[in-house]
Amino acid sequence: MKLVDTVDLLDAAKAHSLAALGVCVQPEELLQSLRPMRADAIAESSDEASAPDEFMNCKKAHEVKAMSEFVSCLARFCRVNQVIDVGSGKGYLCSYLSMKYNLQVYGIDSSSTNTHGALERNRKLKRFSKAYRKQRASGNPIIHSKEEDTHHNTKSDSSKNLEKREEEGSSIAPTESGDVSAPDNTDENPVDPSDADSGSSFLSFLDVTEHLSPRVHPSQLTQEEKEKRKKENLERKAREGRGSDGDGNLFSPLTSYVTAETELRALITELENAILVGLHTCGDLGPSSLRMFRARPELHAVCSVGCCYHLLSEEFNPEGSGCVGDACGFPMSQYLKDQACFCGRNARMSACLALERVSSGGGLPMESLFYRAVLHVILRDHYDSFKSEKRVGNVYSKATSFVDYVRRALRKLGLDENKLSDPEIQSYHDLYSPRMDEMVAFNMLKVTLAPCIEGLILLDRLCYLKEQENVSHSALVQLFDPVQSPRCYAVVGIKESCM
Repeated sequence: MKLVDTVDLLDAAKAHSLAALGVCVQPEELLQSLRPMRADAIAESSDEASAPDEFMNCKKAHEVKAMSEFVSCLARFCRVNQVIDVGSGKGYLCSYLSMKYNLQVYGIDSSSTNTHGALERNRKLKRFSKAYRKQRASGNPIIHSKEEDTHHNTKSDSSKNLEKREEEGSSIAPTESGDVSAPDNTDENPVDPSDADSGSSFLSFLDVTEHLSPRVHPSQLTQEEKEKRKKENLERKAREGRGSDGDGNLFSPLTSYVTAETELRALITELENAILVGLHTCGDLGPSSLRMFRARPELHAVCSVGCCYHLLSEEFNPEGSGCVGDACGFPMSQYLKDQACFCGRNARMSACLALERVSSGGGLPMESLFYRAVLHVILRDHYDSFKSEKRVGNVYSKATSFVDYVRRALRKLGLDENKLSDPEIQSYHDLYSPRMDEMVAFNMLKVTLAPCIEGLILLDRLCYLKEQENVSHSALVQLFDPVQSPRCYAVVGIKESCM
């Protein structure tokens, strides 16, 4: 195959990115276009809705602040007070939406561990809110303990590790990550997360380390696990009905695997008209949430930011994906379905890379990628199960050498590490290390093409919304700074009933 001129390739890739195609809008542009339709519903942004600079230094804080402000405007436009956050993880977005904007938020996640973590965070935030108000009323400055600062710095380091894993893409044959919930605005005068004094303290209680866990389909749960989830959800509803803490509840965590067929009213008996949101919905969860938005009349708007494109199922993938029709993550639009369009895993893996971050000096973890590539060769040569569904995970950060990395990976994959001696393992490293420059060039090519592939996936989702008769307004909105948050685009849709 003949390589085209490098300059022409770069120019073509840039021209086919979302930014160059001119199909995306800034949040302010979309809200401005909606304002004439309902002038009473969308107010101008006030100083209270902005956060101090130190609050923006954290990647997660940047995402949550920007998305919550935008979602609150959508809620006012649609005249709704309920928000459903699918794949809500540990409740960062839910916390901010409920505490700052007084919205009733339901966080739905497939991991009960995340649900319990969100409840604990809610308890801490309530305690912190009361202490903060007392200190502020007395005129005393907010003092942070060394223990709190150490806790916060530790989590910041963990966040960097998470971003590093995002840059790397995924491990060998990864499985889908989990999706839960959020603390509430329970006090009469709640802590303002955007206040200059309280911003960093607020973050110190929001554990910014994401723990990824597999999303387990209900069909794969044991009867005992199903009963446990049902009991937890019933207990949560009972606590809300009793008002056991004496405060108004704006936070409701739920444990459930979400698909397009999920009956929201069966999960949320108090459900009224609502907005569906998702901050970095993993794999097929993004497409499922858009299909749910189309099918459920109680959902008046959707704001979905996707991620983990490598986990998308594809209807027309020649290698097969195990999905059929509307259960598939790509393509969604009838336009691409008619063309039997598919990307393939390698292309979708490339879509997870971050061109802007690399361009700004972030670089790629080349040694980690090199270790993983050589490991794959070892698995191919010596183990029949090199396509195992098990994950290697972030073994590189713990390894002291390539040999140690391979042995750790083999143990994690459940393979016999004694099959190879240390010299045999090291010989693979020595054999392929002269080809490192080739790998660097190949990965830079993937980074260059990443915006094009991500653009195709997101435009397919936008096209899907535009094909729906009950969706009157849809757009791709750039919510985040792509250097801070590479997955920065939100697919936004508004039902005809809101106009």
